[in-house]
Amino acid sequence: MRSTVKVKVWFVLAVVALFVVAGCGGEEGGTQGGGGAERKDIRISVVTHGQASDPFWSVVKNGVDQGAEDMGVEVEYNAPQTFDMVKMSQLIDAAVATEPDGLVVSIPDEEALSESIRKATDAGIPVVSINSGGDVSEKLGALTHVGQTEFKAGVGAGERLAQDGVDNALCINQEVGNVALDQRCDGFEQGLGGQVKVVAVDLTNPTDAQAKIETAVQQNPDINGVLALGPTGAEPALKALEESGKLGDIKLATFDLAPSVLKAIRDGDMVFAVDQQQYLQGYLPIVFLTNYAQYGTIPASEVLTGPAFVTQENAQQVINLSKKGIR
Repeated sequence: MRSTVKVKVWFVLAVVALFVVAGCGGEEGGTQGGGGAERKDIRISVVTHGQASDPFWSVVKNGVDQGAEDMGVEVEYNAPQTFDMVKMSQLIDAAVATEPDGLVVSIPDEEALSESIRKATDAGIPVVSINSGGDVSEKLGALTHVGQTEFKAGVGAGERLAQDGVDNALCINQEVGNVALDQRCDGFEQGLGGQVKVVAVDLTNPTDAQAKIETAVQQNPDINGVLALGPTGAEPALKALEESGKLGDIKLATFDLAPSVLKAIRDGDMVFAVDQQQYLQGYLPIVFLTNYAQYGTIPASEVLTGPAFVTQENAQQVINLSKKGIR
């Protein structure tokens, strides 16, 4: 799985490099492309369900910003203050009303966001989806999707923990109702081949989240594994296992990266993190939509950025990159 992802990503990055070099020629301010757009005039809107202050989404935002700088285009990033699909749909509607040259969206809830996304495609605005919603992206009219297949990533996480002897686990879901996270838990259960109990926590209240995880561990004495679905779930899970004296006895893993997660993996307190390389999820759509506006070119299928796995063996290398806001 990891080698396949590497091949796909490096191929995409090679194509991106060609796009960047091609766009550096010509007069200052951009080149005239087959689509009739000059880079200095291209404007792209990004609307996600994740706040730029979140350790995961801050890296996505860094990728967006770097893509805008490299392409020489204008980009605006917006997200609701909390996981709020009503607010997110309103942000998409507001972005569509400004008639951007491209729209980047995450799709954590198809039912809640489909009408707003279709308003964009009906208006002729090119859409690229990222992170979540790969299974419905094409149906909603998006040109391509950049991310990972969440169910398969969950399966991979389950198989890895099963190899470590885990057969009874908790799945910590910080956004119940986010289809992508629900798919991670479902895939995890299949990959583990054992029992999985979902524990819902509030990502805005880490103290309460820690208490709920401690309670779940106490009420389920046969638990020998915990999978968090993101750093905001991993951090209270780590504290819960430390407070209950179970750290080490119960194997802990997570989706996605943050400095605290990487340190825990390096120090042996966490087994692994599923890495979907979110920097690319921010960067690549800006490159794709810029070139679509200029030349009418776009990848013909979804671009997989994960899953890859960060373990104790490569954690320090990733820590070094995370200090630069890339991982």
